[in-house]
Amino acid sequence: MRSGNPALNRNTFSNTGTVSGDQAMTIDGTVNKTSLCLLLLMTSAIYTWNNLALSPILFFSIMIGTFILLIITLFNKKMAPFTVPLYCLLEGALLGAISAWADAIPGYSGVASEAICITFGILAALLILYKSKMIAVTDNFRLGIFSATFGIFIVYMLSFVLSLFEVSFMGQLFGNGTIGIVFSLFVIGIAAFNLVLDFDFIEHGAEQGAPKYMEWYGAFGLMITLIWLYIEILNLLMKLRSRR
Repeated sequence: MRSGNPALNRNTFSNTGTVSGDQAMTIDGTVNKTSLCLLLLMTSAIYTWNNLALSPILFFSIMIGTFILLIITLFNKKMAPFTVPLYCLLEGALLGAISAWADAIPGYSGVASEAICITFGILAALLILYKSKMIAVTDNFRLGIFSATFGIFIVYMLSFVLSLFEVSFMGQLFGNGTIGIVFSLFVIGIAAFNLVLDFDFIEHGAEQGAPKYMEWYGAFGLMITLIWLYIEILNLLMKLRSRR
């Protein structure tokens, strides 16, 4: 079991044990937890969008807070019922600020709303394809998505480290030219297919009788992928707007 999602990998359910009855993880329970996470994220995002201009200090403080909650959840899954809702609230505040900033740029009005619609459209489409068995999650599929995700991570990290030394030899990948557009489409595709792996991992956890708190952890994994997908779609739309 492989996935590019740091929250859902082949070791996710290895040390959780198995339970039965009302104490066991279910797919419906995970769906409910995911819906609540989305509600919390969108509530704080809307509040930030309408009422709060985050200062750089506050923005980076919230970013550090989300990172701490992410690490706690990854290494202590039993804390997921407490850390995941807080993570979604803080992440929503960040996304609201980022979206408001993008939407306020002249010529970019409505870009955030478009990104949200496309993100949920992709989520719905892939869920339908997965449930209808039109997408088969094979070992080769898992390995391919895992390898591509890890490769994207390496590119992003290398670009970040080099930017600290004012070195940018991968500028075309992140620009609004043809290469940059194709790269963004590739990243969006890989992020979208990670959703399929997330569905598969959640179904696997429910089948083997993972504990109830893993419903929150499964929702957490889905939220990580959805947030990544939204950011990448927003980035692509801004690239396309800048070409006009």
